[in-house]
This record gives sequence, structure tokens and C-alpha cells, in this order.
Amino acid sequence: MVKMRKNLVTLGVDLGGTKVKTAMVDIQGRILYSHKNLTHPEKGPDQIIMDMIACINECQRKAGEKADGIGVGIAGQVSESGVVHFAPNLKWWDFPLRNKLEENLQIPVFVVNDVRAATWGEWRYGSGEGVSDVVVLFLGTGIGGGVITGGKILQGCSNAAGELGHITIVVEGRRCRCRNKGCLEAYAGGWAIAERAQEMVRSNPTAGQHLIQLAGSVYNISTATVSQAFKEKDSLATSIVEKTGQYLSAGLVGIINAFNPCVLVLGGGVIEGIPELVTITQKNIKERALEAAIKKLKIKKSALGENAGIIGAATLAQDQIRG
Repeated sequence: MVKMRKNLVTLGVDLGGTKVKTAMVDIQGRILYSHKNLTHPEKGPDQIIMDMIACINECQRKAGEKADGIGVGIAGQVSESGVVHFAPNLKWWDFPLRNKLEENLQIPVFVVNDVRAATWGEWRYGSGEGVSDVVVLFLGTGIGGGVITGGKILQGCSNAAGELGHITIVVEGRRCRCRNKGCLEAYAGGWAIAERAQEMVRSNPTAGQHLIQLAGSVYNISTATVSQAFKEKDSLATSIVEKTGQYLSAGLVGIINAFNPCVLVLGGGVIEGIPELVTITQKNIKERALEAAIKKLKIKKSALGENAGIIGAATLAQDQIRG
């Protein structure tokens, strides 16, 4: 049992494939101090734990106090007991992350999927604040999401709800990085946009000349390359963005019809790099979604941006401590 204090402060952790970011967050959702470390996944999970602990301790040193609890967001499927069932970026299977950290730090630790943490952050202090029905979708390298319904976050039978990037939008479509084909992520995730762009340039090098010039080679074409070329009004990049908007809209229409949110929050690196995707999806959703489902719908960009996950993880720890 954690002894509660008036100025409850928790530490949020965003654990990625190559780096870990920590931040001390107060009960107003404000970041007080932050710190970032590189991780070394090639050295195995024990070394990553040590990298995390070093980052956490340095953040607490900066703050001059110990956190009351720690919330960790990680890209992967996580059990309610804090076991990471599968984290593809780290190549972890059934790893007891919560227990490992608590043994070393002697602080309560709560582990959650990274985009569910971002959902929590946007709901409590961002674009979904004060709303009881919210869907959050973050488009980065992959696509993840979270659903708030009736003022509660949707967890699912095995705590795996919210994998909105893996709904099927094309039967027997492009192979995803999960075991399915035709997922939303396989068309609108960052890796998929880059993959589709490279394929289009290979099939038409003349049309793709500007993309090649920006990237240096076809192999190096990324979502950032497409974004830059799109800003410079390149015709092939424009076509890629418009098509991506159509795929994204197809997934969002199904999500909106299913969950009927009051607010849909879109965030992540892809949205930050190509904000026009929000406008494209707004138009398509208005034309295709059920009228009853969009009657009160507002579509917003993430208010917390890259800090949504870390603020959400810390806030989740606060909420767990306060019951």
C-alpha cells in the first residue's frame, strides 16, 4: 500500500525499441522533469532493465524526490499483472517487466500498452478531456489505439483491447507485421507508407525522381520523404498521401460505426508529418459513416503530441494508487 500525499507525483516511462524516456508528472498532468537514455536491446532484456533503471534514477535525481509510483508504456500486449506477452520491437515474450522493476526500485509499477497509455493521457489532459466516449488512434511506425466508453477504458477479456491498427480493411490484402493480411496498419502505418512508396517508385522511376532525390535512393524512401515531397507538391507523393487517406478513412469509418465516440483523436508521427490526413479523413468520414454515429462526432489532433504516452502512463499510475 502506497502512503498517499497531497502532492502525489508519479513517473511515466516510454519504453521504445532503441530509447527510454522518463518524466516526473504531477496531479495536473504537468511534466516537471524528464530524462532520456538509449537502450541496448541487442544485449538482452536484463540490460534494458538496467538502462530503464538508470534513466528512472536520473530523472528522480533531477527532481530531488522519489516518485510515488511508476507507469510504463510499452509497444506490445501486456497482462494486468504487468507481464509483457509480446513486444515485437524488443523481441520479448512473456517477460515479467513489472516484477523486475519493482524488485529493483521498491516502488509500485504499472505496465500498459504504449498507445493505451497515450489514450489515457489524451482523455485525462488532452483532446478528449471531460468526454466519456473517446477513440484515440496514433499512427507512427505502426498503428495503435485505445477506446474510452462510458468513462472507462476498454480493456477486453485478456487486456488486449484497442489494437485498432489490426482491423482488416482489405481481405487478403497486403501482409501486415502481425500474422494477418490487409490490416489498417499494413496500408497507413509509417512502415507501410514507406513500403508502398518504394514499390510505386520502382514501378515508375520517372514519376518517382523527386522522391529518389530527396531520399538518396529508392531503398531510403521513408514516410518523412513522402511528407517532404508532398509539401513540395510532388504529384506521386500527393497520390500516395491521398490513397493513404482513403485507407485510413476506411478503417476509421468502421471504428466510428462500432464505438460511436464523441471525440476521435488522431496523433503520432505520421499525423504530425502529414496533418492533411486529418482533413482527408474528415471529408471521407462525413460521406461514409452512419449518420447517427457522426451526429456529435468531433475529430481532433492530439493535444499532447509525443508526450501523450508518458503523461498517460504517469497518470495511470496516479489513478491506480488513488484507487
